[in-house]
Amino acid sequence: MIDAIDKTILTILQQDGRTSNADIARQINLAPSAVLERIRKLEERKVIRGYSADIDSKALEFGLTSIIAIRTSECGEGVGELLSAVPEVQEVHEVAGDDCFYIKVVSKDAESLGRFLREKIKAIPNVVNTRTTVVLKTFKEGTIVPIEQGELTKAKGK
Repeated sequence: MIDAIDKTILTILQQDGRTSNADIARQINLAPSAVLERIRKLEERKVIRGYSADIDSKALEFGLTSIIAIRTSECGEGVGELLSAVPEVQEVHEVAGDDCFYIKVVSKDAESLGRFLREKIKAIPNVVNTRTTVVLKTFKEGTIVPIEQGELTKAKGK
């Protein structure tokens, strides 16, 4: 069960994963040890899956983002795991419909995208066809879950 305090902690950590337990404790009027225990339990239950840095791919010359629809002869069959193991693949989604998977990929340019498709995607067993859409401009990107806040946040006027 995730209560209002846990939701507030999750909201704070989503905004800045480097927020210290002491800072969180001050914001929600709890002891730092209580915050630490709640975070530990959220991690154990895999509600918090990990912590990472949000890196601008363009700063590292990965300026081309693509969404690729992949159709396989047998949906499933370990293809999702194989796609997930490819470093350029940022997201893998098994989907319903004509295609079996959608993946989000970053590459340096069109030439490297073509090489990626030929050498890495077509080499995966059961891949029948791909359809690539190149992203022209990104308006929003992220992993923040819209957590509905409970009474704790409302009472603090947030």
